Amino acid sequence: MTRDHQTLALLLFGVFVAVTLGITTWVSRNRHGSAEEFYAGGRLFSPMENGFAIAGDYMSAASFLGISGLIALFGYDGLLYSVGFLVAWLVVLFLVAELVRNCGRFTLADVVAARMRERPVRIAAGTSSVTVSVLYLVAQMVGAGSLVALLLGGTSGAAQAWTVIGVGALMVVYVSLGGMRATTWIQIVKAVLLMCGAIALTVLVLVRFHGDFDQLLRTAADRSGHGSKFLAPGLKYGGDWTSRLDFISLGLALVLGTAGLPHILSRFYTVPTARAARRSVVWAIGLIGSFYLMTIVLGFGAAAIVGSDAVRGSNAAGNTAVPLLALDLGGGADSTGGTVLFAIVAAIAFATILAVVAGITLASSASVAHDLYASLRRKRSKPRSEVAVARLAAAGVGVVAIGLGLLARDLNVAFLVGLAFAVAASANLPVLLYSLFWRNFTTRGAVWSVYGGLVPSLVLVVLSPVVSGGPGSLFPGMDFQYFPLENPGLVSIPLGFLAGWLGTVTSREPADEARHAETEVRALTGAGAA
Repeated sequence: MTRDHQTLALLLFGVFVAVTLGITTWVSRNRHGSAEEFYAGGRLFSPMENGFAIAGDYMSAASFLGISGLIALFGYDGLLYSVGFLVAWLVVLFLVAELVRNCGRFTLADVVAARMRERPVRIAAGTSSVTVSVLYLVAQMVGAGSLVALLLGGTSGAAQAWTVIGVGALMVVYVSLGGMRATTWIQIVKAVLLMCGAIALTVLVLVRFHGDFDQLLRTAADRSGHGSKFLAPGLKYGGDWTSRLDFISLGLALVLGTAGLPHILSRFYTVPTARAARRSVVWAIGLIGSFYLMTIVLGFGAAAIVGSDAVRGSNAAGNTAVPLLALDLGGGADSTGGTVLFAIVAAIAFATILAVVAGITLASSASVAHDLYASLRRKRSKPRSEVAVARLAAAGVGVVAIGLGLLARDLNVAFLVGLAFAVAASANLPVLLYSLFWRNFTTRGAVWSVYGGLVPSLVLVVLSPVVSGGPGSLFPGMDFQYFPLENPGLVSIPLGFLAGWLGTVTSREPADEARHAETEVRALTGAGAA
């Protein structure tokens, strides 16, 4: 990239960071420091505001950078990510949103612990939530590093590393000072910017092809190097039965994982009622659905205009397809339009990353403070403020995410998010659904359900081609690959449900029918909800 690109993009980065820090500072001066204020923003947001914030939280670097890149490299098979991410919201809308808002206060563990023994359930659910959040954070860190590597010419490993560190530091500041209220407004601003940027690029791509989407697809296929195979299933997931099973595994993880993501569940507590939570999801589905339709145009547009080889040459995982597309649509590397459009898209992508990491960090710090600390603290010790512990936890989570982000910086961000979704679907979704809908569910069943999904999913990832055994693995020089699939969801999700059932039927402790009845009434009517 030229110095003009760098200067303008860095200037826009700086403007967004300054605005968001201003929001955070303003909010920090107008809060009263309660747990409800820090975790849920005082439950004062309207359905529309929360819907925009949910969309801002969900439309991550994986959506804007990763999915478009996968479509540019693999065509139809990359498009499947867009479909999976969108269909997942039907599960959230019909099974989760209202019930979670009525049953809990701040975290997933609140819902499960409402009818169980609190200590073991909170430790299990808190551990799972933090694990999922860290995996999701790593994807955002990788997206930030790829973006700045492109901006600086793709040669500066040190700049990439410092970018990951800088993003981690900013997210800790956002969460520690502003809590949920600042994080929500940052996500709203980011959602508006991202939608505007995606709409502008989509219109420019369609104008380039005179509105002929068929011509766009044919050109993309021609420039992909794969011909008609680019527009048919199987380029990435159809070579053999292993890759086909990997696709099924990925689809299960994407469709079921959203309902178990801690930072998505926590957003339902920021509105005053369950009806508002449901309306928030309707707003979010409209925004998210529109956005994912546009990522299809952007991905095929990058293949048709930039070329799959050029995308792969810039970043092997395809994470830089959209900025390169913006550069070309604006007139090329040496043009003023190209410089401006590239800088704007790069700044929007960076804003996307900052907003999402803030939401995830807040959810994970809430799990540490509200679930783990409260459960593990000795009764005789002097308790610290839960909010103070959450702020310290944000820093700890940031350090871990930075370290893993530096390690995994060559992997595709959409693929990394797919792993986080698999863990969420395996560990969080079974215990959530059992708690809401199974009358006989017990404390042992809840704990076994969480660990029965969490441990296998993590072990299978470690033993998969993602970590070792191939040139694109985290450790390409080592080989301890024993599990053939890249995504563990096909195995680990059923194990999570099976472990919950097995733990319940072998439990000597009977289910508390009175507490279940109370939870059921509260879930369905909202009576007594926080």
